[in-house]
Amino acid sequence: MAEKKDEQPAMLSTEKLRELIRSLDMQADPTRTRLEREAAAEKDAVHEFWSTQPVPQSSEVVKRDGALHPPLAPEQIPQEPYALPTDAMEWCVVDVEDAGEMKELYSLLTENYVEDSDSMFRFNYSADFLTWALMPPGYQPEWHVGVRDASTKKLIAFISGVPLDMMVRDKTMAMAEINFLCLHKSLRGQRMTPLLIKEVTRRIHLKGVFQAVYTVGKLLPKPVSTCRYFHRSLDPKKLMETGFSQKLSAPELAKVVSAMRLPAATALPGLRLMRKGDLGQVRKLLNRFLKRRFEIVPVFRTDAEIAHWLMPRSGVVWTYVVDDPERPGRITDFFSFYSLPSAVLKEGGARGRASARPTYKSVNAAYLFYYGTRDEYDVALSDAEKQGCGGAKQEKQLLKAKTNALIKERLLALMGDALVLAKNSGFDVFNCLDMMDNSMFIRELRFGPGDGYLRYYLYNYRAREIESPRVGFVML
Repeated sequence: MAEKKDEQPAMLSTEKLRELIRSLDMQADPTRTRLEREAAAEKDAVHEFWSTQPVPQSSEVVKRDGALHPPLAPEQIPQEPYALPTDAMEWCVVDVEDAGEMKELYSLLTENYVEDSDSMFRFNYSADFLTWALMPPGYQPEWHVGVRDASTKKLIAFISGVPLDMMVRDKTMAMAEINFLCLHKSLRGQRMTPLLIKEVTRRIHLKGVFQAVYTVGKLLPKPVSTCRYFHRSLDPKKLMETGFSQKLSAPELAKVVSAMRLPAATALPGLRLMRKGDLGQVRKLLNRFLKRRFEIVPVFRTDAEIAHWLMPRSGVVWTYVVDDPERPGRITDFFSFYSLPSAVLKEGGARGRASARPTYKSVNAAYLFYYGTRDEYDVALSDAEKQGCGGAKQEKQLLKAKTNALIKERLLALMGDALVLAKNSGFDVFNCLDMMDNSMFIRELRFGPGDGYLRYYLYNYRAREIESPRVGFVML
């Protein structure tokens, strides 16, 4: 019998292929329609707690940046914890340096933390990830606030704050980054969330810090920015089978797999893992890149901070630098990504048709973290280009456009290699937000828009709205 030749899938038009890729990564809600619907609902919403807090209210038009109230005097800050609803609960500090307590926190988050709207996936933070997220240089142990069952001592609620310096436009200030608010499912509906927020705020105030930053998916009063998630499939078949992306026919899936195929190896000369000797250069490169291009950014003052957040940690964070081949030891660029898998709670070929017993335990997701590259180039306008401009303003705009084109070219090379490294490290999907300069490579590298949004909020600081490409702070 003659040998059967491999059948090649029929060619698709470029537009049809784009539609298939969008169907793989996008969960069906057009951005504008969804955001407009949420904004309309917010007009009638009543926020009993947030209406009492120093945050801009939903109907407020912010015209000037600044604190809503001045720093509190020590005598204005409650010295004792707020009363819990019942004596059956007690406040505690979760000691994240204690392996047993870290295991308790891991279990609380694993079983009760953020799920998607269809209850198919839940963030699955590892203990190593939590150590990384909660113990930066200068962290305050008492800002790791827990609630225990008074009789069993079981951890039933948690909220955290970690210190950072943040620059909002031209104002730099000490802030707390609030994260990991989690309640045991049995406590939901008992108004414990406002109490946790008030208690961690009290403890932060006691340290002389009066501003905070936090992110939430839902719309509250009042976000300073709204970013959308984008996903780049690395294993389209697994993403479809878990229900992370839409179900495709076998021929369609074969074409998407082909379109999403990546090179086996990276292409940039000098690309390598970050080392301790790179810390000072990476800090200067990152601070410069963030400050010059974005309006809300962290300020990294010490190499110790960079070592904590960016030095590679097995299974947690990957950071690669480009060591200039022509001038060895000179770092020209870097990028980083971190691991945040999602546990598969139930699984199916498409959302809404999920089986109760998953065969996959998790979707291994890489999230783009910080990156930095050169942002100044020796660009010039030709005589013809100058003649085509209507004046100095248009010349400046054209120079900026030409510079951005060079930055885009470099970012495409950097992020293309990041995808290769993530794929080779066993990740199924590479996620990012439409923040920073990510829009320069999202389309070309075949990221698809997701159905998730992340809203940035500031506590006790009123700021004019910041468009997502001007956000330079990555929240874990």
